[in-house]
Amino acid sequence: MGNTDKFEMIASSYDTSERVHIAKVSSDAIREYLVDANNKNAIDFGCGTGLVGMNLLNDFNSMLFLDTSQNMINQIKQKIADFNIQNVDTLCFDFEKENRSDIHADYIFMAQVLLHINDVEFVLSRLYDVLNPGGHLIIVDYNKNEEIVSDMVHNGFDQDKLIDLMKNIGYREIQSKTFYTGSKIFMGHDASLFILDAQK
Repeated sequence: MGNTDKFEMIASSYDTSERVHIAKVSSDAIREYLVDANNKNAIDFGCGTGLVGMNLLNDFNSMLFLDTSQNMINQIKQKIADFNIQNVDTLCFDFEKENRSDIHADYIFMAQVLLHINDVEFVLSRLYDVLNPGGHLIIVDYNKNEEIVSDMVHNGFDQDKLIDLMKNIGYREIQSKTFYTGSKIFMGHDASLFILDAQK
């Protein structure tokens, strides 16, 4: 995944009040799309320090925190130890570089992760393979913002184009909506977040 080096450096100071707030808003939005998830297994993909996944622990039977940054994973391991959390596991892994056929989940959610991924179609295809039949991929990310010019991240996404791309991969029952607008939340710019739910 892109920008791993940057995340390695900021892991210990990542949990700012703004990020905690956005994670709470995002996890609340994700929760609205969960169906009978108490007996389901989830992956917090590109989990960072686990801000979103930690909010959703009680909604699932188990959760795998997955990230390309070992320092981020170490932060989660510390939280797991501090709170004596039982139903979780961690994995430092990069789907852009490798494949794992032994990982499967009923739900995969990724919050503000897609914008860091260079080959969006490739990774979404890999995640499709990870999902169990009938499983859900839930994406939270920024709507496209032409004011943002960066060689490190995508400047958000057009929901309709993303839906078309995912349909071509094989995802179905896709629905999306904008659910949050904030001041200076995306590289110093005002921006809005969308949520997209897709089924295998």
